[in-house]
Amino acid sequence: MAVEAKLRYLRTSPRKVRLVADVIRGLSLKEAEEVLRFTTKRPTKPMLKLLRSAAANAEHNFNLRRENLYISEIRVDGGPILKRFRPRAKGAISPIQKKTSHIFIQLKEYDETKKKEAKGRKQKIEKVKQQEKPKGEGSKEQTREAKIKEVKEEGPKKSKGTKRQVFRRKAI
Repeated sequence: MAVEAKLRYLRTSPRKVRLVADVIRGLSLKEAEEVLRFTTKRPTKPMLKLLRSAAANAEHNFNLRRENLYISEIRVDGGPILKRFRPRAKGAISPIQKKTSHIFIQLKEYDETKKKEAKGRKQKIEKVKQQEKPKGEGSKEQTREAKIKEVKEEGPKKSKGTKRQVFRRKAI
């Protein structure tokens, strides 16, 4: 079940709002709220308000639990542009564009299959970590000894050319 919420005509440019939207895209509702609370950008306050509104819609209208919700889609579109002018030197003017944004958030509920996949991924990661041998105190010495053995086995390196190159500071 998808729950949608919109915020229209926010008086902030879409470019600035997208910076915040990209940070919370795909996060669970709880994680997204925490991130927004500690982000120091101006659009975070209206975005947090919109996120909480979408969560309230999910609870009240569709009887969904807040713990099971995540942000499946978040989109920031440009709204209408207010055109103003600023006086400049010698009686000239320069245009100013006051941009607005439309924000669209869609929340979905976690599926049981997605939860199982996430648990499976975590278990795989733990197995890989367990397979890696923890390095002890003597690991540097062991690697150094292994490198020395490799060099001894290879023997001296052969030069590519027959002539020996002579380095001089200046050409004679």
